[in-house]
Order: sequence, then structure tokens, then C-alpha cells
Amino acid sequence: MKQKISVAVLGATGLVGQRLVQMLDAHPWFEVRALAASDNSVGKRYADAVKWHLGSDIPAYARAMIVQPCEPTFDAPLVFSALPSDVAGEIETRFADAGAVVSSNASNHRMDADVPLVIPEVNADHLELVRAQRAKRKGAIICNPNCSTIHLTLALKPLADAFGLRRVVVTTMQALSGAGYPGVASLDILDNVIPFIGGEEKKLESEPLKILGKIQGESTANAEFKISAACNRVATSDGHLETASVELIEKASLDTVRRALAEFRAEPQALQLPTAPAHPIIVRDEADRPQPRLDRDAERGMATIVGRLRACSVLDYKFVLLGHNTIRGAAGGTLLNAELLYAKELLK
Repeated sequence: MKQKISVAVLGATGLVGQRLVQMLDAHPWFEVRALAASDNSVGKRYADAVKWHLGSDIPAYARAMIVQPCEPTFDAPLVFSALPSDVAGEIETRFADAGAVVSSNASNHRMDADVPLVIPEVNADHLELVRAQRAKRKGAIICNPNCSTIHLTLALKPLADAFGLRRVVVTTMQALSGAGYPGVASLDILDNVIPFIGGEEKKLESEPLKILGKIQGESTANAEFKISAACNRVATSDGHLETASVELIEKASLDTVRRALAEFRAEPQALQLPTAPAHPIIVRDEADRPQPRLDRDAERGMATIVGRLRACSVLDYKFVLLGHNTIRGAAGGTLLNAELLYAKELLK
């Protein structure tokens, strides 16, 4: 049985922070010792500071905890960052400079050369960049990607390994929870689709290339295939739906492609990490699946669901994929990254 270590959550009152507080309840390896948030919440009991939006009650362990400022003054070697991007960058750097390992959901450091951008099933080897960071500062920062990137790249990984990728075209239909709270005004989204999400297409076209790239020294050499993305906000609560078309380098049959997706397993499954899904990719064969309301909670919200796999008349194959954006796409991805760090003894 592993010894528990103390952890802290930055941005604990936001939607992603709440998910982390929920998912860390009774965690077998991590014990929450500090919850931190903005000045408006500092000094209050967590139950009084947070406007709780999740279906279950606030975990008992967190209710009476006093919210602290986002300063590296508490004793927690592992820090989860659910901070908004307008403040996350500098705060995360301060914690890393003070010696903490920061597992971040924010976008600020994702493309830094020595910061690993990690999906544990896809590029666990990139965590070696933590050692390079520690040569420069006491601690380190690791990031999980954008919520749409995580689920797209999980689906691309077995295809890239088995056949190689040349081109990918993806269109997203992204849930309202991805915009945070209060998010998109109801009069803007009801009876409507918004065909623009600031910065989202750039992330979706660049982040998978870093994740599927190779470590070279103290940085990452990007993968060389091309991605074209279009991102839309739609009136679903949770679960980002994406349609993707792919061109493979090595041609393959439909059955071979399906099998590569359905049989995909990786290091988190071999290590049996507490938050890891047993099946990171679930392939559905029904004509009308996946659907957000029916499929987003598969594997406790930690799986990518692929359906409607078929030939593409322009590229090679096309499919629909779905993933829970605030669980695997945010808090759960951040937590799984930290579990992999712990299992590989990179928190020492």
C-alpha cells in the first residue's frame, strides 16, 4: 500500500477545482491538505466560499477547510492547478520555483519547451522532461491538454502507432460546461450554435502534434501530420462531441482500424492507476452512438467513446468521438497525470 502524500488544489472553487475536490475524496494515494482560491474566497470555509455545481454534495473532508491564498506557503509537494489562464501562469511558476510539482489544467505552460504536455496513455515517456526542469528549478510543472485535444489525441494514438497519420480534419461540438460558470448567456446559446470558441482551434491544431511528438534532449520535436479544426459551442451540459476524418500513411482495412482502437491499452492500465479507465477507448457499433447524454459517463467519465467508424470518400476513415470535458478533459486528466508521476516515483 502506497503512503499517502499531501496535496493542494489551486482554483478550488471553480468548476474544474470542484471536480478535483470531488475526485480526491478518499483517494488512495493523495490527501488534500490545502484548498486555495482567489482573494474573494480566502479566509472562508470552503462550503461558504464555493457555489457548488456538481450532482453530489461537497465532500465532508472539504466543507470546513479554510480557503487559503494561492501562495506557496503550505506544505504540499504536489499541487493541482485549476486556475483560470489569466492568472495561472505566474502562480504556477512560483509554486514550481518553491519546490512543488504542479499538475496543471491551465493552458499557460502547455507549449513551454521543457513542460511535458501529457495524456498518460499516449506519451508517458514525456514525463522525463520533469528531470530537465528540476535542473533549473526546485520543482516542476506538467500540463494536461485542452479538453477536446485529450479525447481527439486518445483516438489518434493507436492509429498513429499502427498506421501513421498524414492528415486529420476535426469538427467539435463542445458542451457549455467547457466555458466555465456562468459561461455562455442563455439567450446566446438557446436555439443556436456558436461557431467560434476563442483560441480553441489553435490548441486543437497544435497540441496533438506536441503530444504525439518525440522527446529530443530537453524539449519535444512535434509530430509532422497536419490537423484542420473547426470548433463550435452547442447547448449540451457536459461532453464534447467531435467528428474526425483521418488519412493514414499505411493503408488498412476497416476491421484492422476498429481493432486498433478497441484493443488499445497503455501504461496507466498496466499500472492500474486509481483513476485510469480499464478501457481508455470504447468503440460502439450502433448507428447513432456515441451521444453526450448516453455515453459521457462511461468508465466514470474517463474514457473516449468512438462510434460511426466508416470509410471516408475524401480521406481514409471517419468517425465520431465523445469525451467528458470536465472529468477526463480536465480534472480527471490532471489527476491521472499526477498518479502516473507518483507511480513512476517522479514526485521525489
